[in-house]
Amino acid sequence: MQISYNWLKQFIKLDIAPEETAEILTNLGLEVEGINAYESLKGGLKGVVVGHVISCEQHPNADKLRITKVDLGNGEPPVQIVCGAPNVAAGQKVPVATIGTVLTDKEGNDFVIKKGKIRGEESFGMICAEDELGLGEGHDGIMILDDKFKPGTPAAEVFEVYTDTVFEIGLTPNRADAMSHWGVARDLRAGLIQNRPQNTYSELITPSVSKFKVEKRTLKYDVSVEDSKLAPHYAGVTISGIEVKPSPAWLQNALKAIGITPKNNIVDATNYVLHELGQPLHAFDASRIKGTKIIVKNAVAGTKFTTLDAVERTLHEDDIVICDEYQPLCLAGVLGGANSGVNENTTSIFLESAYFNPVSIRKTAKRHSISTDASFRFERGIDPNITTYALKHAAILITEISGGEITSDITELYPKKFEDFSVFLNYSTVHKILGEPIPQETIKKILVSLDIKVTNITDKGLGLSIPPYRVDVQREIDVIEEILRVYGFNNIKVGSKINATIAYGSKTDDHKVQNIVADQLISQGFYETMSNSLTTTAYSDLITDINKNQQVGILNPLSQDLAVMRQTLLFGGLESIAYNINRKNADLKLFEFGNTYAKTLTGYEEYKHLALFATGNNNGVNWNIQTTAVDFFAFKGYIDAILVRLGLKSLNTKPNESDILSEGISYYLGERKIVSFGTVRKVVVKHFDIKQEVFYADFNWNNILNVVSSKIKFTEISKYPVVKRDLALLIKNDVSFADVYKIVKQVDKNLISDVSLFDVYQGDKLPEGTKSYAISMKLQDKDKTLTDTQIDKIMSKIQNQLQTEVGAELR
Repeated sequence: MQISYNWLKQFIKLDIAPEETAEILTNLGLEVEGINAYESLKGGLKGVVVGHVISCEQHPNADKLRITKVDLGNGEPPVQIVCGAPNVAAGQKVPVATIGTVLTDKEGNDFVIKKGKIRGEESFGMICAEDELGLGEGHDGIMILDDKFKPGTPAAEVFEVYTDTVFEIGLTPNRADAMSHWGVARDLRAGLIQNRPQNTYSELITPSVSKFKVEKRTLKYDVSVEDSKLAPHYAGVTISGIEVKPSPAWLQNALKAIGITPKNNIVDATNYVLHELGQPLHAFDASRIKGTKIIVKNAVAGTKFTTLDAVERTLHEDDIVICDEYQPLCLAGVLGGANSGVNENTTSIFLESAYFNPVSIRKTAKRHSISTDASFRFERGIDPNITTYALKHAAILITEISGGEITSDITELYPKKFEDFSVFLNYSTVHKILGEPIPQETIKKILVSLDIKVTNITDKGLGLSIPPYRVDVQREIDVIEEILRVYGFNNIKVGSKINATIAYGSKTDDHKVQNIVADQLISQGFYETMSNSLTTTAYSDLITDINKNQQVGILNPLSQDLAVMRQTLLFGGLESIAYNINRKNADLKLFEFGNTYAKTLTGYEEYKHLALFATGNNNGVNWNIQTTAVDFFAFKGYIDAILVRLGLKSLNTKPNESDILSEGISYYLGERKIVSFGTVRKVVVKHFDIKQEVFYADFNWNNILNVVSSKIKFTEISKYPVVKRDLALLIKNDVSFADVYKIVKQVDKNLISDVSLFDVYQGDKLPEGTKSYAISMKLQDKDKTLTDTQIDKIMSKIQNQLQTEVGAELR
């Protein structure tokens, strides 16, 4: 937000420099992020002074040049300046750019006036034409100034160059009260009273409306508000006989200084009051209002309405519109209509000032993707009690700069006035929060300087009445924050001894298990990501896994790309992959812990997931390592490693059931799905313009937490040897390794520590419908060494069980 130093001085008698003003504002919480100089003319005509031409003679070496002697009024002898203007003559008062002055040419390039020689004659400056100073386009000759100006008078004074200092304030969303010069001046006054008590800053100079007077009653509109909750305060007045023209220089300069482009005197007046007092206004061309009524109501759904930006919009039934008897005129609080705005032919206007429901205005602005100075203020909450005051101030200003006259009484609808907020402030709470006692009189002085009234005083505290424009101060803790920021954070003393209590509370199982898995993934080359929980509804068309009926929609989304809560972590990860690939980082291994959200018949549910992504090469380019692309089995290895680390065993494998994956499998523990993983479908990755294979895993973290214990368990490595035995089996094609594994482990769960498959063979040398499995088994007794008799007995039992249950034969 841009705040003018000159403008602030209209509200408060400042006798401090802009830099000190900026420091006080920053300490008050209105952080000044930058200080910029504004000049109505680039360079401010610095170095340009009034010169008196003492003599003018022909240049001896050039027919079109003259040698002049010019008095610059600095007490020094006249300087010699060579001039080529045909109208230069002795006795003239002229603008002179002295040595070192920086001027700007027509192309916008700066150049410095230097001492030089022109055709052999020295020249110590330049007598300037109109265009050379940026004052116009004329270049027929030099400017001739009024003889009343004394030599040495700065040209900035002659041409009334407007200069200002502009503060860039990083306004936080809660400070709706400071969205104007008046609001900032209020805060500045409080800061000055606290920090510079020797001076008097108690008076805040506000614009007078005593000149408001109804000249005639020749143009009147009846106003009705159908729902006072949407427009609690509405006022309007008519002004006739106006002439729409450019604004006076002072008004244009005031707006330009804060980055507002002047349009015409009527629009500029409303913008001026908006930035001065924080009250948006709107002027309607009276000739375009049909009938004699102004109606404030909700729009009819589907109504087509063209706004001032020439965009046709389809109105929603929750939009507030200002209408005449036949049509909408304005999208209330947001943007005017193209067919009711002021133009050069306007002679009469209906001027509106109102307080609209902030939530409704915000929804309308976001719904139609419009952001204006008016909507910015309305949606955060303006002062509901200055509506009529600002209207009078604007009406007076318009009549002064347009020649019009007020032709109706003010029509005001304010059925239920906004009451002050009541808060009781305990002294003990103030001292507890701030860490040290503050004198009660200081507290009272700070509150009064902030326009907070003290209505009751007791030994324990103060009863307070807080004006409604302070929408962010409604609780005792809010009042304490106000006291602290005015008193000064830097004024709170830090003792020589600091006591701190560090609580080592036990972390949740979720946190511990997450750290275990994250540490393992990072050691394997994965990077953790964090994506937005809000996403677009368009992604739901890519896969059938997303149930549109279960989408959790945002009532007031910032944009359509952030309109719903996510139902999967997939798309956030693919966005990250696409972002990296577009920046030549195509070898990626990513993981994310995050929540998904769904709407159910009974309410809303939240689920936690761990997502893994891998794409590109599995390892970087190196001279002694062969680069290999990530494939399904390498990715499966990462999944299995996580499950082993978590101690999850005896998982059942099922085919992929997800629409996300073209190839993949799922692991279950009983009926609980633990993880699904595989290759993301090409149609999905193509939507993100990803041209390489992407592998994706989705861990159901809630199920994992239900079956995993975060307690560390360990078993000492046995000192007794492991015995390894292999079997080559001929089995039917429909028998899986899972079947074989289960049978072997059931023979002796205590002694058979591991069963693995190390070879599979199918070919014409085997009987039809069969295959060969080569399995390896590890046997170990943790208490003693196994004997050959024990081993032979177990192996014989394994063979018998395999033959009995699945018809396996030894090859």
